[in-house]
Amino acid sequence: MSQLEQLKSMTTVVADTGDFSAISAFKPEDTTTNPSLILKAVSNERFRPLLQEAIEMANQESNESLSLVESACDYLSVLIGKKLIEQIPGRNSTEVNARLSFDRDATITKAKRIIELYENLGVSRDRVLIKIASTWEGIQAARQLEKDNIQCNLTLLFNFAQARACAEAGVFLISPFVGRILDWYKAKTGRDNLSIKDDPGVASVTRIYNYYKELNYSTIVMGASFRSKEQVLALAGCDKLTIAPTLLDELAKSRESFEIRLVAKLGDEIRPEPMTEQEFRWQMVEDAMATEKLAEGIRAFAADQKQLESLMAEELAKH
Repeated sequence: MSQLEQLKSMTTVVADTGDFSAISAFKPEDTTTNPSLILKAVSNERFRPLLQEAIEMANQESNESLSLVESACDYLSVLIGKKLIEQIPGRNSTEVNARLSFDRDATITKAKRIIELYENLGVSRDRVLIKIASTWEGIQAARQLEKDNIQCNLTLLFNFAQARACAEAGVFLISPFVGRILDWYKAKTGRDNLSIKDDPGVASVTRIYNYYKELNYSTIVMGASFRSKEQVLALAGCDKLTIAPTLLDELAKSRESFEIRLVAKLGDEIRPEPMTEQEFRWQMVEDAMATEKLAEGIRAFAADQKQLESLMAEELAKH
């Protein structure tokens, strides 16, 4: 078997892409998108019809609380998500606008709108995860959304405080990042030759996974943001792993065998008292890497969202 086939026997594989051809080739269980991936998808002429369809749908909508550009971007995100869902057996994660990352109520409103748009297109909410940045406000928005039967994927997660707060909020799934943590440590230490054994991103996800299992939290751990297939294989056995097409291709081409690394050891440890907002914020302040990478990730997604909105405004001006 290829390494990809072996990995699929241990872990649910998710495609970190909006590229339909990659999904067809690698046959993942789930998919995930973000503004960067959507922007990349619509830059391909093949997907321009979805852009036009989103504009037509937005023009037919009467929603005074939204600009035409914002409405059309919402429709585009959902239309791409629907196309992806048609090619997979599982779920697609659709991201809330990163500019709402520090607004609990606005995040809830946008998440409910996304679910409504999906349901209007015939896609049930159990095929969708709402993707939200792991800020305190984002986690509290997810707490309420989970109560409203809207399941969430908390992204841009870099440290243990974020993971613990997500589990305590009853979040369905988290996406702890691996590669971006490694990037930060390489930049700060100047060390480019860190072994997998010393990889801080791999260590972070391993700690979170073991903690969740020992305390019987139901939140799913989906490792994300990989820089090498070695990082992926070091987390074989994790609940889910979301992997970019280039690494999926490497795994598909290799037939070397490897062993499962993460094995669930369910325990009966007593859960701590829920983390307070003050504790969360202080632990984030103490973690320079997590603070910097969270802010950087939000800025990057917001910039891509702005670029997508500019593209949509240009298309709307043609009509």
